[in-house]
Amino acid sequence: LQAMSDNEEDWLALRPQEPSPSQCCGSGCKPCIYDVYEKELAQWERAKAMQDKSLLMGKKEQSNNSELNPDTFTAFSVSSVEQLTEDTYQYKFELPGNSSLQLSLGQHILLRGVVNGLEVQRAYTPISPRNAEGYFEVLIKCYEAGLMSQYIKTWKRGDVVFWRGPFGGFPYQPNKHGELLMLASGTGLAPMIPILQSITDDEEDETFVTLVGCFPTFDKIYLKPLLQDLARYWNIRIFYVLSQETSLEKLPWSYQENTYTGRLNEDLMKTIVNSCRRKPFVLICGSSAFNEDMSRYLKAVGIEENSCFVF
Repeated sequence: LQAMSDNEEDWLALRPQEPSPSQCCGSGCKPCIYDVYEKELAQWERAKAMQDKSLLMGKKEQSNNSELNPDTFTAFSVSSVEQLTEDTYQYKFELPGNSSLQLSLGQHILLRGVVNGLEVQRAYTPISPRNAEGYFEVLIKCYEAGLMSQYIKTWKRGDVVFWRGPFGGFPYQPNKHGELLMLASGTGLAPMIPILQSITDDEEDETFVTLVGCFPTFDKIYLKPLLQDLARYWNIRIFYVLSQETSLEKLPWSYQENTYTGRLNEDLMKTIVNSCRRKPFVLICGSSAFNEDMSRYLKAVGIEENSCFVF
């Protein structure tokens, strides 16, 4: 009888743990963390019914082969940390050899962190070019009270971090849309960057792009050198909307003519949409409040929902 209860305890120790709500990032990932749990639970129940632990051998919670996988978390090591603004960082991760993440445009990956014994997951979009070899980069804003932020702020070079994915993405096709209007607030810039780079890298792609980046102040615009480079292409225009700046006079002259102060409201949206060279298809990424406002303004200026994609 004693052996039976030991055995029972062994099996209980092997039972997969149900995820807590904080582990679900809410981005509609397929498979979701709950799907993975259901699959692992079914595998455990089958193994227990047959009293055969070898059936669990295939269950890999995480892998070290550095191949990104939607079902399991894979270890990647941090190769550099760069602070961009007071609360935003660019993290670079190593990929073995000259391998590449092979993401589709605008796809996000899921980060797992453990804070005070609680597991948290959040989605981030790599900003490195799609064909980047040997590395990938992620732009992350850290929040004072954010659970995940507390974990991320401890990262230093050489630390190992677990990612799973990829998920989502925007099914971009060269020349499918005459013009893309990208509306990005803060780190909502992230999914726009790989799409922009794929357009500028492809000489056959003649899509016009108008990117509108919304930031509090000039100092808080991320990736300025990269954006300045992209804006030199004949088909790319970049505007900035700075909600907390009151005057353009203090800005470098090269920014003055394409920057607006205040918020991106319905009037400004109308001005920007009317300045587009073709009827735009709109990509939106920001907080849920930003996304809702943008959708409302676009509707007011005659752009229908089927001409918009929200990340």
